[in-house]
Amino acid sequence: MHNSCSMKKIIDFLVKENRQLNENMFLLSLYSEELPSLRPGQFVNVKVEDSPATFLRRPLSVYDVDEENKLLFLFIKIAGAGTQRLSRLKANERLNLILPLGNSFSIPQKGRCLLVGGGVGIAPLLYLSKEMHKKGLTPDLLIGVRSKNDIVLEDSFRQYAQLYYTTEDGSFGEKGYPTQHSLLANQYDHIFCCGPEPMMKAVAKYAAARQVDCEVSLENLMACGIGACLCCVTDTTAGHKCVCTEGPVFNIKDLKWQI
Repeated sequence: MHNSCSMKKIIDFLVKENRQLNENMFLLSLYSEELPSLRPGQFVNVKVEDSPATFLRRPLSVYDVDEENKLLFLFIKIAGAGTQRLSRLKANERLNLILPLGNSFSIPQKGRCLLVGGGVGIAPLLYLSKEMHKKGLTPDLLIGVRSKNDIVLEDSFRQYAQLYYTTEDGSFGEKGYPTQHSLLANQYDHIFCCGPEPMMKAVAKYAAARQVDCEVSLENLMACGIGACLCCVTDTTAGHKCVCTEGPVFNIKDLKWQI
């Protein structure tokens, strides 16, 4: 895990495209000449205008970065008033972001890598796959969803990773949860995971039992993103830490999960 040492910036981005993926997920592409350098696993804090119920900025994972064209991509699921408002953004509107925030995933030099994502937890795994691919690694990416209707952005992920799915209803891929997939019979050197907490704990347990190095992104537990609201505190071997300032990426060795 790398800690963020680049300076945070507050930037007004221009909305280039708001692409609806299914009824509750969309992909924003945002442009700024000032786009700072971002690493996989980092996040941004979005100011939601015209949403009286949304006081705090919303933390969102970096889905992808196109440095050449100064584009930042955010994959968002509608979960409340704030994300509902973001889903209505139109091209040429502006969106205010604080970035880059948080630390990032470690990218290994070699070895067999497994990435596991559930729900919106797939968001940081595209950029991670892409950066691994640049280093000559092709990770296995296992995505868990409820049904095939929740599968989005498949072609993007296939560019950089070997893609596998589990669906809870068995409508696509293997039926069940990611930790039940036949892929896990393989031996991996590194595991990276982001998704609902029960899924991350199950993956952590699997990794710990096999003594496989494993990093998890706890980004779905944050509200303010700056360590002020303390709703994202997690218990680590070095005491209580704010996920948004000390994370969101943690090695499972540093978490006090009962694994």
